[in-house]
Amino acid sequence: MITYLRGNITQKTPTYIVIEAAGVGYLVHISLHTFSQIEKKEEVKILTHLNIKEDSHSLYGFAEETERSLFRHLISVSGIGPNTAQIMLSSLNPDELRSAIIGEQEQVFRAVKGIGPKMAKRIILDLKDKLVKDSGDLPLTFPSQNNTIREEALSALVALGFQKIAVQKALNQLLKDQSIQSVEQLIKLALRELSA
Repeated sequence: MITYLRGNITQKTPTYIVIEAAGVGYLVHISLHTFSQIEKKEEVKILTHLNIKEDSHSLYGFAEETERSLFRHLISVSGIGPNTAQIMLSSLNPDELRSAIIGEQEQVFRAVKGIGPKMAKRIILDLKDKLVKDSGDLPLTFPSQNNTIREEALSALVALGFQKIAVQKALNQLLKDQSIQSVEQLIKLALRELSA
């Protein structure tokens, strides 16, 4: 089992990176959360999870242990594969996802492509107790109205022709740094960011 890789990033996209370690280039699938953590780095230590299927061996990478642990919990749920878990960790940061599961906030999962109400219930049912046990005294950060605002802004900006990944990145940054009160305000700020 490959538990981590340390080396130079030779190729970087919001969904995967290529790390050269000891002369070998490893393709590692990443979430937008991890991408934002390593975006400006040339050399990294990336925690990994090796997923083995009949026809492929795929590496998934994480900037921090909390994200990898959450990924492993997610793929333990029947019906959730590594790609869906990665999409979930790109749509919500690990703290938001953990809080949504512990707080039984099914509506938060509606923002995630491919997760319907039944799957959201199953995730909460399967993982709530495990996450409460794992997290101990970690504070819960419940996703606020920002999640609804974010989704509306994302739809509008994608409809305007911007690339979804670029839009998601801009929105995550804007919502992290500022208190946004309305969809209109978020779209205006995002347009400035995306046009720069």
